[in-house]
Amino acid sequence: MKIMDAHVHLVQYIAGTGAGGELRFVGNGMAQYASGEQFLMLPEEFSDGIVTAEDILKKMDENNVERAVLLQGNYFGFQNLYSMEAAKKYPNRFKAAASYDPFCRKKEQIRKHLFEELGFEIVKFEVSTGSGLMSNHRTIPLDGELMEGEYRYADEHNLIFVIDIGKCGSESWQVEQLRNAILCHPSMKFVVCHLLAVSMKHEDKLITGLKRLSLPNVWFDLAALPHNCGPDNYPYPNAVRYLRHGIEIAGADKLLFGSDIPSVLKEDSYTHLIQYITENEKFTQEEKEMIMYRNAEAVYF
Repeated sequence: MKIMDAHVHLVQYIAGTGAGGELRFVGNGMAQYASGEQFLMLPEEFSDGIVTAEDILKKMDENNVERAVLLQGNYFGFQNLYSMEAAKKYPNRFKAAASYDPFCRKKEQIRKHLFEELGFEIVKFEVSTGSGLMSNHRTIPLDGELMEGEYRYADEHNLIFVIDIGKCGSESWQVEQLRNAILCHPSMKFVVCHLLAVSMKHEDKLITGLKRLSLPNVWFDLAALPHNCGPDNYPYPNAVRYLRHGIEIAGADKLLFGSDIPSVLKEDSYTHLIQYITENEKFTQEEKEMIMYRNAEAVYF
């Protein structure tokens, strides 16, 4: 079966930000916020805090993953140039997204450089209150003036708009506002990350959210689904349950396999994060082929 991972991160160095301030690597896979909070950020194999294109390719080749989409976020810190270098070096394996802070005073210059000069075709916004836009800026409406400017620019430049709205229950989890924004840009492709990042306590919110965002130009990636549905163990029955909701509400043709490696490798192997779908009899062969490859190919390539 052909496989494409629609949610992968490279790490040239950790220079993140979040609700706890600046985030820096402190060794042995650990990172620390300016607030003093320390946590395990990367698995032992990446304990030096670096994850190269070749590291990811090794994982992909071991698991027969043909392609990957390199996404960005405040968690590791923006890796725009590093990701583009990887995509240019391995054009048949990677496609890179770019991220930027829309509060920057030189936003127009940044956008021009990233998308018109460097040629990124995907823009990624993480707006979460944990490590995204709303973690170190005020809460903003996703259908408000600021974000409308970003949607409009992306639409005018034929970009694919990837958005992570954070965890259900947070101020950034604005399903209705996002729906309003998407309806204003019916010709632009939107990808909503993490199947809306809903815990098992809020299954009703997942069902409602999927119904509200099941629009012709919207897809959902499944990144870190086993983690978000935890506590759960392989073969991840909770994640399978949520994935069935996605299929039944949005449609199998609207779901993109994504792993969120490397950070999720702290919890389980890449093989298991693939096989809980590919080896599961609760999904038809047609559903698996769409989710694991064909949908991402249609969206990103």
